[in-house]
Amino acid sequence: MENRFQAFLLKYAEIGVKGKNRHLFEEALEKQVRIHLRRTGAEFDVHRINGRIYCEAKSEYDYDAVITELTKTFGVVGVCPVSHIQDKTIEGIKEAAVKFIGENYPDRNFTFKVDTRRADKSYPMTSMEVDADVGEALLDAYTEMKVDVHDPEVFLHIDLREQIFMYSKVIKGVGGLPLGTNGRAMLLLSGGFDSPVAGYMVSRRGVYMDAVYFNAPPYTSERAKQKVVDLAKVLSSYTGNIRLHIINFTEIQMTIYEKCPHDELTIIMRRYMMKIAERLARDTKDCYALVTGESMGQVASQTMKSLFTTDEAVSFPVFRPLIGFDKQEIIDKAEEIGTADISILPYEDCCTIFVAKHPVTKPNLNAIKASEARLEGVIEELVEKAISSDEVMDIW
Repeated sequence: MENRFQAFLLKYAEIGVKGKNRHLFEEALEKQVRIHLRRTGAEFDVHRINGRIYCEAKSEYDYDAVITELTKTFGVVGVCPVSHIQDKTIEGIKEAAVKFIGENYPDRNFTFKVDTRRADKSYPMTSMEVDADVGEALLDAYTEMKVDVHDPEVFLHIDLREQIFMYSKVIKGVGGLPLGTNGRAMLLLSGGFDSPVAGYMVSRRGVYMDAVYFNAPPYTSERAKQKVVDLAKVLSSYTGNIRLHIINFTEIQMTIYEKCPHDELTIIMRRYMMKIAERLARDTKDCYALVTGESMGQVASQTMKSLFTTDEAVSFPVFRPLIGFDKQEIIDKAEEIGTADISILPYEDCCTIFVAKHPVTKPNLNAIKASEARLEGVIEELVEKAISSDEVMDIW
């Protein structure tokens, strides 16, 4: 509990250059900030001030929980725990600065710089004059401190606006765009490293995320299903509510296995997964795209020709934000967002059960369609049956 900070000032970047639409992005961000802060159980007054969002505590709060939620809010690039200075005179600012350093830095053997931003041009002193006066007051109060205007260890920021804020830390946020500014997409979610990271990255561009998981009992276990649910829970801490569709895919897989060439199994199964995901997306309001975790050439189904053949099965755009990543880059990102420890668990999903020893790497679309023709009269009913098996879970 560090309730010596009365408020938090939130910085955003991209939103500030949105021109006439800027207010729409700001309103969306303000809404998401409120949602994230509600998760902490504390009461905050959230409002905008000249290109910043200001969150003022109205009750006791857990500092670590608040920082966690604010830094996970898409659109926020920096979180500044601030003190609100009531006395706007230079003497009041100097007194507040001495108190601020005294309370937040027990060991004051460091270099510093005062950085004043005078957004309120009616203030009687310039930014440089405030910097000099406050710096002098700090040197008088704490003789062990030294000024370094080029590379200081501590920046003391003073925001001179209608209200005056003081802070010295800018805690990095996830950035991106606020949720709700770019519609909704359907993520093909498996238990691996890739798809959760892909969902995170598309959501970071302002997209709400739903997901579909293809289950294959008895070849996959309940633990494999729970693993995906747990991944969705981690994702939802960033993306908000995820509607997770769990589709029983076993009969479709077995039929493809029995009737189609084994070297084409992966491609044909992926095509039917995409078709089912598209059906679910069409039935979801404002859902305009599919999202997968594929990266170029990582496995046989992810060569350019394989991806082309897979995408031909659907008309929705398919987003692949990891397309240029290598495996280690994906794992690093999974560790950063908190999904890696779940993804590494050894429970297999349906994509790893029926894998050919020598899968085709350059599938011919006409050949794939000829193989799929062997499924006619059976596959349509199985697809409808799979969709009717949809187990829907709302993940928060």
